[in-house]
Amino acid sequence: MYASINGLRMYYEIHGPPGGDRVPLLLLHGGGSTIETSFGKLLPLLSQGRALVAFEQQGHGRTADVDRPFSFEQSAADAVALLRYLKVPRADLFGYSNGGHIALQIALDHPEVVRKLILESMMYSREGAAAEFWQGFDHA
Repeated sequence: MYASINGLRMYYEIHGPPGGDRVPLLLLHGGGSTIETSFGKLLPLLSQGRALVAFEQQGHGRTADVDRPFSFEQSAADAVALLRYLKVPRADLFGYSNGGHIALQIALDHPEVVRKLILESMMYSREGAAAEFWQGFDHA
């Protein structure tokens, strides 16, 4: 499905049972990734007994790039706007890699929408990775 969010034609999916008494889980994929590549094999397990919301960030998968800078702050704002569009007042957030950074940014900027954070394969500072990791981006 697609939604018009902050100037994006954002691709999103909803999995699992609608409604219910469990807070939905928002999936935030890694950089250069998609819903399928970050969470494809987990979707059936994670959607047992709760709704999942997953979207593809600006310039990833089925969400095209637009003429605006890419930042964790903007991606966080996009995620929160999608939750509001879907009328989801609060969610648990599962961020993988860069999605973990976006989840942290959501918690900082919009704590009212976050119940729990699950962060996987991310670092909280540049010093958490070898210099060669960052140097590789100079040639990407």
